[in-house]
Amino acid sequence: MEVCVMEFNLDKDAPIGVMDSGMGGISVLRELVKLLPHENFIFYGDSANAPYGSRSTENIYELTENVVQKLIAKGVKGVVIACNTASSAAGRRLREEYPQLPIVAIEPALKPAVIGCPNGRVVVLATEATLREKKFANLLEQWQGKAEIIKLPLPGLPEFVERGELDSPALREFLQGYFKTLGDKPVDGVVLGCTHYPFVRKVIGELLGPQVKIYDGAAGTARQLRRRLFRRQLLSDRQAKGQVQWLNSSPNPEMINLSQKLFNIQID
Repeated sequence: MEVCVMEFNLDKDAPIGVMDSGMGGISVLRELVKLLPHENFIFYGDSANAPYGSRSTENIYELTENVVQKLIAKGVKGVVIACNTASSAAGRRLREEYPQLPIVAIEPALKPAVIGCPNGRVVVLATEATLREKKFANLLEQWQGKAEIIKLPLPGLPEFVERGELDSPALREFLQGYFKTLGDKPVDGVVLGCTHYPFVRKVIGELLGPQVKIYDGAAGTARQLRRRLFRRQLLSDRQAKGQVQWLNSSPNPEMINLSQKLFNIQID
């Protein structure tokens, strides 16, 4: 692989780029802003090309790199790939190609789920692409045997979030259809392996029962970014509250309005 030789003059007061295949990564952005309130962020949603989950690995990589290049052109000091599908298909390659730029990728929170539900029944909800990639296979191999781990792809769920449909009869019917395949045995833990899914965690919890513990990787991703920026002395020392700039590949102006709405709603 040819390594990019682009020179970066990283500034600690520069913004942090956050990208997603659409608007699911806003669930990660919320954790980033909570942990790093004085940083400025640029959120880029690639809604024009959403969803990524049913695309080929190479196509996902190309789309992800295109967004990362757009963020680099905006002068960011680091990039968060706030999309499990994009992280699985492109995270490692992009870190190799841009070694001078802190790039943090997300992964399904299988480790905390298995630790929190030892010998329990843990269901991993994710896109088809995330579940087929080597990154998840390695994660599964590490934790298989310590719990009953069930992979359950949910093709079509991100589109509900992209429409702002977070609790509707159609959404509940959609989820219930997939959850019926799990049988009658209770589920102990659920891993939200797509950043769109936290926006419907309330419905998922209600359908699977009060005993279920729900995990996602957003908070861990935020902590990893803070560690990476701290090591590079790139954490901002400004005292003022940071700002978020919203960008989207879709020409529909409602995408920005929906992004801001998702950023501010209560999802716990």
